[in-house]
Amino acid sequence: MKHNKWFNKNIFAVGLTSLFSDFSHETTTVVLPTFLISLVGSTLAPQLLGIITGLSDAASTFVALLSGWISDRVKKRKGLIVAGYTATGIFAGLSGLVTNWWWTLVYRTLAWMGRGLRESPRDALIADSVIPNYYGRAFGFHRAMDTLGAIAGPLFVFFALPRIGVRNIFLVSFIPGILAVLTIFLLTKEDSKKTNGQERLKFWTSISLLPKDFRLFLLVMFIFGIGNFNRTLLLLRTQEVLTPVNGFIIAGSFSVLLYALRNVFQAIADYIVGHLSDVFGRKTLLSVLGFFLFGLVSLGLAFPTPTLWFFVLLFALSGVSAAAYTALESAYAADLLPERLRGTGFGVLQTVDGIGDFISSCIVGFLWSAISPSAGFEYAAILTILSGFVLLGLKKK
Repeated sequence: MKHNKWFNKNIFAVGLTSLFSDFSHETTTVVLPTFLISLVGSTLAPQLLGIITGLSDAASTFVALLSGWISDRVKKRKGLIVAGYTATGIFAGLSGLVTNWWWTLVYRTLAWMGRGLRESPRDALIADSVIPNYYGRAFGFHRAMDTLGAIAGPLFVFFALPRIGVRNIFLVSFIPGILAVLTIFLLTKEDSKKTNGQERLKFWTSISLLPKDFRLFLLVMFIFGIGNFNRTLLLLRTQEVLTPVNGFIIAGSFSVLLYALRNVFQAIADYIVGHLSDVFGRKTLLSVLGFFLFGLVSLGLAFPTPTLWFFVLLFALSGVSAAAYTALESAYAADLLPERLRGTGFGVLQTVDGIGDFISSCIVGFLWSAISPSAGFEYAAILTILSGFVLLGLKKK
């Protein structure tokens, strides 16, 4: 049901759900580097972290492709969204209650498959709930609530980790995960849409009908994606640079606190950037604040200064960049997609993102271990800056 006002019950409920869910899985994400170091040591941790995060992101997006198409075919989004949040909450908590990194890989991958199951139908539900003039604000508000959860989770870890330990952090994550499931189940509502033979498109037919402008946008997002490394590598790099000066424990605590600061900046920027895109357009904002700024952050990680204030600035810029490319990517895609193919289109977009994340995390992690950290982050900077120029060159019809 489309509303003339962008802030309605569905938008609020989806935002609140994302707040709870991000609190849950971000608590597990920020302690994952420390947990891996305790399992395999600091030498293997960067490469294994790249593999774990890359594989889980890739698995997530293949599920997103199917769930988006299914939601278009059956004209139902909510059931898939509820199932996805349930799987994420359960398996993210289990991912740290193991004694072997292989099981961490298995459980995190299952958790991120739950993310894939929910994300395409959820983005389609947001677009279904407002008129196109408000896409930027609706997706920006959702990302802001999502990021508030990503602030609360790391802050909780910062204060709780010295008192309760890593494994209990994973156990606590089950509580907000349950709240996320209850919120999306009880507070959202979707219209019942009748289906007919012509509308029930086969999978490859739906893919083939995606607009040309959208396919070109997918190419841009793939170029960006193969440079857009997982944020856990940002945490690991920070901990590595600050450890010689501050010690391992203090450096780990600083990295978690800086990550929370990054998410504060992202939460502030999420709605602002989305609103600005409704007024001034999305392409330039996405290129400059999303892609170019990420490239600048990557260069900072390639040539860091071992001071806290340097990383404060770096994490703040990272937050603004994340706000731009997460909110505006979805809003720009919604502009290009017809309603009957919206779930499928978001699924394809998630898949392209996931393949890119897998490639980038594996390559950055490999270059880090095989050559140097600088080599991995220089690679990321080149690809993400290139994607910004390619996007600016697109002509939307």
